[in-house]
Amino acid sequence: MRKQYHFRPSPAGLRAWDVDRLVSLSKDLVPELVPTADIRELDEAYWGGSMTCREVAGHARLIQEADPNFPVILSSDGRIMDGMHRVLKAILVGRIHVPAVRFSSDPMPDYVGVDPDALPYEEGSRLTPNERDA
Repeated sequence: MRKQYHFRPSPAGLRAWDVDRLVSLSKDLVPELVPTADIRELDEAYWGGSMTCREVAGHARLIQEADPNFPVILSSDGRIMDGMHRVLKAILVGRIHVPAVRFSSDPMPDYVGVDPDALPYEEGSRLTPNERDA
């Protein structure tokens, strides 16, 4: 699977977290059951406002393949950092809770102010420290 990032806007530019690092940082957090009704992003534009039908089909495939045994990762304010496909799968199969872990304090982003298309998506590709901090 292609490298994934969690994005969130900020005054300094788009912040990006490497999802592999989020998974590693959250591995010792204690999972809890979170009501799907509490997931705010379900009622917000999440993957962009103008998805093509092909892109919707791609997300539908990812939802079908999602493994609900891995907890969703939430930021300290309860927003999704990883796991939206798992949340959607839970809703589609009628579950009203999802297992989730929550950071008490959010980790620093891996990138700030870097265009998402400029991030490394191939295994082994990395931005230099200067590119990361640009």
